[in-house]
Amino acid sequence: MNAFAGDLAGRVAEPVRPSRVEAFIAANSFDRPTLVLDTDVVAANYRALAAGLGAARIHYAVKANPAPEILARLVAEGAAFDAASRGEIELCLSQGARAEDISFGNTVKRAVDIAFAHQAGVRLFAADAAEELEKIARHAPGAQVYIRLIVTASEADWPLSRKFGCTPDMALDLMDQARLLGLVPVGLSFHVGSQTRRAAMWGATLDEMAQVWHRAQAAGHRLTLLNIGGGFPAFYGEAVEAPTAYATEVMQMVRARFGAVPRVMAEPGRGLVAEAGAIAAEVLLTSRKSEDDLHRWVYLDIGKFSGLAETIDEAIRYQFLTPRDGEQTGPCILAGPSCDSADVLYEKRPVQLPLSLASGDRIVIRNAGAYTSSYASVGFNGFPPLDVVVL
Repeated sequence: MNAFAGDLAGRVAEPVRPSRVEAFIAANSFDRPTLVLDTDVVAANYRALAAGLGAARIHYAVKANPAPEILARLVAEGAAFDAASRGEIELCLSQGARAEDISFGNTVKRAVDIAFAHQAGVRLFAADAAEELEKIARHAPGAQVYIRLIVTASEADWPLSRKFGCTPDMALDLMDQARLLGLVPVGLSFHVGSQTRRAAMWGATLDEMAQVWHRAQAAGHRLTLLNIGGGFPAFYGEAVEAPTAYATEVMQMVRARFGAVPRVMAEPGRGLVAEAGAIAAEVLLTSRKSEDDLHRWVYLDIGKFSGLAETIDEAIRYQFLTPRDGEQTGPCILAGPSCDSADVLYEKRPVQLPLSLASGDRIVIRNAGAYTSSYASVGFNGFPPLDVVVL
């Protein structure tokens, strides 16, 4: 599946050989930071997750990486899709996805985009507020809706904020309102938090969500859909459970708490595409701020504003390859090239890199297929966003 040892039932181990994208990077030169993607890895990850999820349907979270080639490959694999905007819906449709396989999962939608989606054939919408339900009822009459809940018990490396979701009491009120508006409230959704490294970490969140599910049923709502969201992890240096075993355990916990749910959705993004890509970058400068500085600064030609936004709060810890690996290493603060003091990638926990690393050296950022090209800005400070090559 990727550049790391291990099988679908065990844990990911340490890197043992270059992946196909890393071999491609080694054999080519690039004028600017470039993300190289392997759709074979995406397909293998999809099959591995699907094997563990069983009857649960995968709705790929398009925001993780919207490369048309990835969407086309997942359409061929039988995936459905979670779209956050009209643009993502149009992109999915352009690559052969069926409208009925697309969920409009953003809880904050423009009215005209709701109308577009409904006219295109999308019938499933997310909501977490009364006004959103009113917009959906007005522009997508009779649509199915699911209510997103706030998660307070996340054990993820990157718990999501309170921006999305509502409290349990409000969720039941919104279901009642949806019925009055002529909508069909079919279920609930939540997100356990990004990069939840072990399946057991889902337990507290599932307990929390199951209480709301059973309360809604007791209140007379015939729920048929449970959207368990994302959170399926990728390897960033700390061991993660392999996808089939991970998904199998999650579904066992879901069945134990929710019973026989007619329809379960999962929305993996990172878990499908992170390990499918690597970024070819370059060292621009190495320096120290004083003669007795304990840390070197290593500046790359890519930073937070050109693809590495997930280094905010150092939540995602990328792994690196350099031409000087195997030589003596030391701690360094890693930073991007822009004239913005916030463009520092790792400082609280410095990165160990070869002491001989110098300006002009290539550096490969591993497992960088998720949320890099989609977060890249358009020319901040005049630096180009990520180029993308798909194998």
